[in-house]
Amino acid sequence: MTNAHQKHNAGSSPLDTLPRLATGKGFDLLEGIRILDLTTSVAGPFATMLLADMGAEVMKLERPGLGDDARAWGPPFLNGESLWFLSVNRNKKSLSFDHSSLEGRAVLHDLVRQSDVVVVNQPPRVASKLGLDAASLQQIRPDLIYVSITGFGLAGERADWTCYDLIAEGYSGVMDLTGEAGGEAQKIGTPAADMLAGQDAAFATVSALLARARTGKGRVIDIALVDSMTRFLTCRIVPYLGSGEVPRRSGGKDSVIAIYQTFETADEPITLGLGNDAIWRRFWQAVGEPAVAEDPAYASNADRRVHRSEIVARIQAALIAHPRSYWLAVLRAARIPSGPINRIDEVAADPEMRRRGMIYAIEAEGGLVPQVGTGIRLDGSGNVPRSAPPALGEHTREILDGLLGYNDDRIRALAAAGVL
Repeated sequence: MTNAHQKHNAGSSPLDTLPRLATGKGFDLLEGIRILDLTTSVAGPFATMLLADMGAEVMKLERPGLGDDARAWGPPFLNGESLWFLSVNRNKKSLSFDHSSLEGRAVLHDLVRQSDVVVVNQPPRVASKLGLDAASLQQIRPDLIYVSITGFGLAGERADWTCYDLIAEGYSGVMDLTGEAGGEAQKIGTPAADMLAGQDAAFATVSALLARARTGKGRVIDIALVDSMTRFLTCRIVPYLGSGEVPRRSGGKDSVIAIYQTFETADEPITLGLGNDAIWRRFWQAVGEPAVAEDPAYASNADRRVHRSEIVARIQAALIAHPRSYWLAVLRAARIPSGPINRIDEVAADPEMRRRGMIYAIEAEGGLVPQVGTGIRLDGSGNVPRSAPPALGEHTREILDGLLGYNDDRIRALAAAGVL
């Protein structure tokens, strides 16, 4: 750990203020499902963490000495571990061995036989070269759910092109729509394509497992970052296809809802969405100008879109008179959709987020580890973690011995062969 990092974490670290969440059983909806995770970075690990959060057993196979690519992503680091890695790898067991040799390949195949699902994120040509393609692994276990997460999918002229979240955001069109009018295209402030692809992969995996329970058939799931990110733009693409009108970036001020944007107050900005006629009327009553709501020129959303610029100016003139806290209280009382524009530190400190188990810390061998919760409540309760993100290779012997039944002689032989 660097001196700068130690200084940052000393005394006033936000980690020290987080509620502590004890490990426990957690959700058990996927209990009994075993997943072999061969992925790195964000999309694949996020997919398998979601499945692990729901109770699946996830075995994360990592390269000896290096591990998941994200283990090296930093700063920031916490006790020598990448915080990016820690964000998407809880509830997993890490084993580390070299499966490129004949002996290592045999161990990998034994793991596949014991797994319901295998998740990979290699382009198809690379996966085939390594023997990690669907055809090869389903020969070993015919009812295997094989999940591929790539940039462009398993087929087509782009199939073997390399891709990261940034590239997928550019292909999808979301970057072209993000940013201020007349300004540069901008990436979304989180790895959105990775996270969406991971969520798609988890959803498709659960669906395939349900189908297998009925049919006994394995499946090949093909998830592409570009596809997931493009689907995210459904509500912008479909209107273009039907109207021919190409949307342009506007700083989020061009919604189909006439008034749906940010506004300045006397101190901090707020968000405001006047999504129907009733909310429109309540808004003008709340700001003390009920006559505006009765103006026939503004009778419908379509009318208000025609007069958007003058309405925006009128709202801005009203809101600038008082600070954010005043308006949020007034608008909340009037049931007007509105809110602050929080910084990450404000999100992390939000008491309601903490109450719902969205922001917390868990104890690990090296100290506290910050986490963001599953975001799903079940029968009135939030989830709890089963375990902290694993150290590289932490569970290698446990899995080889406990799951595969390898004795000490077999494990020593694998070590002598350079597999372990």
